[in-house]
Amino acid sequence: MDDKVIITAAITGSIHTPGMSPYLPITPQEIADEAVRAWEAGAAVCHIHVRNPETGRPSPDLNLIKETVTKIKNRCDVVINISTGGSLGMTIAERLQPVILFRPELASLNAGSMNFALFHALERYRDFKYDWEKAYLAMTEDFIFPNTFKSMGEYLEAFRSTDTKPEFEAYDAGMVNNIAFLIQNGHTRGPVLIQFVMGILGGIGAHVKNLVFLVNYARRQLGEFHFSVCVAGRSQFPLGTQSLLLGGHVRVGLEDNLYLERGRLAKSNAEQVEKMVRIARELGREPATPAEARLMLGLKGPDGVNF
Repeated sequence: MDDKVIITAAITGSIHTPGMSPYLPITPQEIADEAVRAWEAGAAVCHIHVRNPETGRPSPDLNLIKETVTKIKNRCDVVINISTGGSLGMTIAERLQPVILFRPELASLNAGSMNFALFHALERYRDFKYDWEKAYLAMTEDFIFPNTFKSMGEYLEAFRSTDTKPEFEAYDAGMVNNIAFLIQNGHTRGPVLIQFVMGILGGIGAHVKNLVFLVNYARRQLGEFHFSVCVAGRSQFPLGTQSLLLGGHVRVGLEDNLYLERGRLAKSNAEQVEKMVRIARELGREPATPAEARLMLGLKGPDGVNF
């Protein structure tokens, strides 16, 4: 399946706020509808966060997560990847509960601590829909996203017990070292799946040379592995295209980028997936189906989840 590319759609995330785009899905129904549209457009995986349906604020509410993923699973066979990032400021226990309770096929596992900064968005956005948005962004000027070796070990223990495959989120080269350490000490085994996350203030910048470096560095440190690339902001499609050229996979979606092209907001996640599918096919890569993605990544299948 060397010509197959796994396209992930990150549907809503916890970075962008409702005042930034009228197209950001908020309610479980909206998120589920967007996930199904993305699947119809060619996404094999959907990455899921949830939000308070009244205010649009990122939420750790397990009932909202269950409602959302159940609605998706009842309508299509997309691989559901549940976030353990949740929203800023959640405890480790809160972040891990969706894996323990819902036993997804795939879930994110952040591979190290970092300054996770969104406050600079206030230079661009000044008019917000809800009172919480400005304070939520501003507080990240003094925020550390904690992912210690102790907590990563706790995560991986839960992932093993639920037969959930971790998608390691690597925001910088040091996190590749962390993953190598976890493999060498028996906390997980390869070939691992890494999502290189680029363009977040506090992590590695979104540049082609940085991506080539990360991929080559991970090959030296890890040997065989699967990788995908997601990029915050306007470099989403250029670096996603570079990932295809390097033999990797790609993530798009409104979690990472609100635009389809310069000056034009994406009206749905499906629009971004459709664009990535066109690019992939021009490069001789065909979007993998969910069944093919499950085979490529060694996932347990939808019958093994608890929703």
